[in-house]
Amino acid sequence: MITARLTDHIWSTRKAESLNGLKLMQAEIIGGGTDTGKKIIVVDIISAGIGDRVVVTTGSSARRMLGDDNMPVDAVVVGIIDEDCEFE
Repeated sequence: MITARLTDHIWSTRKAESLNGLKLMQAEIIGGGTDTGKKIIVVDIISAGIGDRVVVTTGSSARRMLGDDNMPVDAVVVGIIDEDCEFE
């Protein structure tokens, strides 16, 4: 899983039929590491909004959240971050 900030909506007049009804958004990875700043497209299934910090799952785990391992999806928003916690 990674942390990201939702930055924009993705509008598509044509897309794979299996994606109909899914909310697509652009997210910027903020979780540190080499991917920080990288922009990705995610499916938002929890009604997060632009500016929200979110938890994103990727790969087969993302498709499993949608209930179909054959969907052309690589990233899904699974949580909204309310506040950061420091672990010792």
